[in-house]
Amino acid sequence: QVHLVESGGGLAQPGGSLGLSCAAFGSIHRFYAMGWYRQAPGKQRELVAVIPSGGSTNYVDSVKGRFTISRDYSKNTVFLQMNSLKPEDTAVYYCNAAWSAYNYWGQGTQVTVSS
Repeated sequence: QVHLVESGGGLAQPGGSLGLSCAAFGSIHRFYAMGWYRQAPGKQRELVAVIPSGGSTNYVDSVKGRFTISRDYSKNTVFLQMNSLKPEDTAVYYCNAAWSAYNYWGQGTQVTVSS
């Protein structure tokens, strides 16, 4: 079992920045892919960014050049730095850890971009 604890998020103005972090506890190991998804009201959950184990990062087109995902393997933590935020980035952001048939989610953290 893996437990994901998210922190960060909150309110930012358009053009501003926010950072998210997600610490994984339990039976986590480096082969898990870790990433961030988001779900806006009335929309489906979508992948924002992911770091596969030992692989290259992957981003949804709408955040490329603005968001950066990183991972600290020694602390089983994944980060999402969000710059140049736009109102359309407003959503609940969820941390995800996935490996083989195992798929775990964090509780979600709200990100609101508004002036």
